[in-house]
Amino acid sequence: MYWPGAKNAVTGKGANKEMELCYTEEKKFSREDVQGLFLSVGWISGEYPARLYRALMNSSAVFTVWDGSRLVGLLRAMDDGELVAFLHYLLVRPDYQGRGIAGRLVALAKEKYKDYLYINIMPEESKNAAFYEKHGFRRMEDGVAMQICNFAGRE
Repeated sequence: MYWPGAKNAVTGKGANKEMELCYTEEKKFSREDVQGLFLSVGWISGEYPARLYRALMNSSAVFTVWDGSRLVGLLRAMDDGELVAFLHYLLVRPDYQGRGIAGRLVALAKEKYKDYLYINIMPEESKNAAFYEKHGFRRMEDGVAMQICNFAGRE
């Protein structure tokens, strides 16, 4: 899917202007595009550009946001095709944060998966939980996040 012409208000300098961003579900990004985005927010995944690119290409859905030819935001989803979708990797370049981009990406994913029984998110930092609650997610009453972290050698 492709959503051209989505408007986002610019905050800060030039706040009276509007920028036109392109939201898409097309996997038209390059390895360099995603590496730059991930490194811009300090995520270690950006240090593994070939693996990151392959992981995104093999994901069920990747929603991206473009300002011209610059990748400025991304949300990845993994699903089982029927019941459960997991949202993972929601990130926006620091100089584009605070403009509603992340919220719009979540809204697009919620629309895509509206007929699934569950849409799950596991924020890696508890400080981000309020953002997801604002977008309709609820904390699991007795849930606990668990992980095995394998940092084997680089590519």
